[in-house]
Amino acid sequence: MTIESNAVVYNPNHLLDILLAKMQLKNDAALARMLEVAPPVISKIRHNRLPVGASLLIRMHECTGMSIRDLRDLMGDRRTKHRLSNAQGNPAKTAGASNG
Repeated sequence: MTIESNAVVYNPNHLLDILLAKMQLKNDAALARMLEVAPPVISKIRHNRLPVGASLLIRMHECTGMSIRDLRDLMGDRRTKHRLSNAQGNPAKTAGASNG
């Protein structure tokens, strides 16, 4: 028995397929032209060698009018917050600093 039965799986192919249908495009090369990216970018995303980055999500939003949240949902990204690194937002501690 697995817990993952109701879990959403990250699948950028689903997002790309929906965009192809919504924009009535014939193939990934046409999608790449619409998004103004090189065709290998779409291929790398399809083969899980490259994540769908923020700039590409914004471009998808601009071309389709779909919300960023909807685009992220289509690829299975259900995170509500994104953290860039553990150190971000934590000021560097200096030797003479006090917390009081």
